[in-house]
Amino acid sequence: MPQSGPPTFVDDYLPHLAYDCVVFGFSGERLKILILEYHNTGWFALPGGFIGRNEDLNEAVKKGLEKRTGLTDIHLEQFHTFGSLARYRPDTMREILRASGHNPQHFPGLQDRFISVGHYALINYHHVTPKPDKLSDSLEWYPVDELPPLLFDHEEMVQRALVALRKNVDAMLVGVNMLPERFTIKELQRVHEAILGEKLNRASFQRRMLSSGILVRHEKRYSGGAHKAPYVYSFVERGDAD
Repeated sequence: MPQSGPPTFVDDYLPHLAYDCVVFGFSGERLKILILEYHNTGWFALPGGFIGRNEDLNEAVKKGLEKRTGLTDIHLEQFHTFGSLARYRPDTMREILRASGHNPQHFPGLQDRFISVGHYALINYHHVTPKPDKLSDSLEWYPVDELPPLLFDHEEMVQRALVALRKNVDAMLVGVNMLPERFTIKELQRVHEAILGEKLNRASFQRRMLSSGILVRHEKRYSGGAHKAPYVYSFVERGDAD
């Protein structure tokens, strides 16, 4: 859910328009999502924000994610626009403001109805120390299959983002490597399995990846017997893969 703004919110931001982000990271074994918890409420939601009147939508989303992750080069994908009347819950927003020590009367713009543009992003889990915003006690990684109950329509956002990511998984991984710079086919398969939520046949996966044109093969990784050393790979440059 969007974070707090100044009393001049209506003057500074586009009315009735927000964004929310499903930020995916891979821990090495599991796919995880960044979830915030609002101050003194026990309520959980996706990180989000608003768009300045003189600001591009993508610029606003990237700036908001940079504040929360410290990363400046995040590849984003829009996946759906959410505008149901059911997501309009001014009482909930007033309680979030009060729980953070704010007088809701000073922030009428935050209690209005908002249409939200959903984005998802893949980032390197190990390169991020999440930072909560002014309305939040925490911003933490949660396994995608062990999320707490989420406010508003954010559970639907997560499910739609997963569908979009699964349809676009190869292209997204080329653009945003969730693995070390060089990785084995086995490590790449683990990422795919975590995203797709299913086990993949090792031989079929290897054939598909090696014939896909998105990998560059490098030297073998020696950690024991030479006969067991696997080749390591990197993704081709994004422009070359398009």
